[in-house]
Amino acid sequence: MSGAGRSSTLADVALLAGVSKATASRVLSRPELVAPETAARVLSAAQKLGFVPNRAARQLARGRTGVVAVVVPTLDNAFFTPIIAGAQAAAGEADLQLTVSVHPLAGVDELTAFERLSHQVDGFIVVAPRGPDDVVRAAIAHKPTVLVDREVTGASSVVADTATAFGSLVSRFVDDGRSRIAYLGGPDGSWQNLQRTAAVVEAARGRAELIVLGPYPATFEAGVRAAAEVIASGVDVVVPYATAIGLGLMFVLRGRSPEGATGRGPGGPSPVIISSERMVVDALGLEGVPAIDVDGEHLGRVAASRLVAAIASGAPPESTPLRLAVPVRWPAGL
Repeated sequence: MSGAGRSSTLADVALLAGVSKATASRVLSRPELVAPETAARVLSAAQKLGFVPNRAARQLARGRTGVVAVVVPTLDNAFFTPIIAGAQAAAGEADLQLTVSVHPLAGVDELTAFERLSHQVDGFIVVAPRGPDDVVRAAIAHKPTVLVDREVTGASSVVADTATAFGSLVSRFVDDGRSRIAYLGGPDGSWQNLQRTAAVVEAARGRAELIVLGPYPATFEAGVRAAAEVIASGVDVVVPYATAIGLGLMFVLRGRSPEGATGRGPGGPSPVIISSERMVVDALGLEGVPAIDVDGEHLGRVAASRLVAAIASGAPPESTPLRLAVPVRWPAGL
């Protein structure tokens, strides 16, 4: 029994429950391996003594750290923030600590640092939109990993199917009589940008003129820079790769003319429509502007759940890509 002024120990719990210290430890770490009546005695003793097992020690006893990492290429892109939040929520529910690390995985020179990190965690959730396939494969070879918004053959991944949503958006614009459409492409080498570009090109093929501009980084400043090209192109619809690019473009065009969704194009009376996400459309009170909504928090939560299941089972994560549908909200009367 623990003495006055002294915290209870595992040995105290074992003594009160009438079991060995090893059995008490097993109950507190892997209760499914112990007879139910024995587990009940140990847990009752722990409760009476106010014993709180050391979480880190418990994880280490299993050969684990109790930590998983979310790896992102940069902290400048707001798209990654809800992914991190969702992953953290799911990891917390599994009693795992989540850490965030920045690794673009753009080249083999990053692999040494990534391998160092792998010794400190039980697994990875990796967002690597621009890393070459061979570099990504080498990086994730050390620990269970789930990729987010990226597919690499043989690796587990959870992907927001934005390509289908972008294609549907362009197709609907064409159905509504829009004949000149611009797509503002994302960062050079981005896996998602390749998917979205292919989808919008296919949706417009033989039906409307599609102008692909870029590549652009996913920033507000890039949208500001893109404005001159958009104005010169005379398009009446713009589909930007990322919300930040669209906001920069909106800023410039609304400064030129407050009318319409973002201002008027030089070639006719129709306002230039710039698709965005629902939160932006609602906040700015834009009318007739379609919205593409990516639930980043859900994306991160699903990826973390896949990783947690793999760590618990000791088996590699399911390698079949999981594609999450992305809704497109189309306002009435457009």
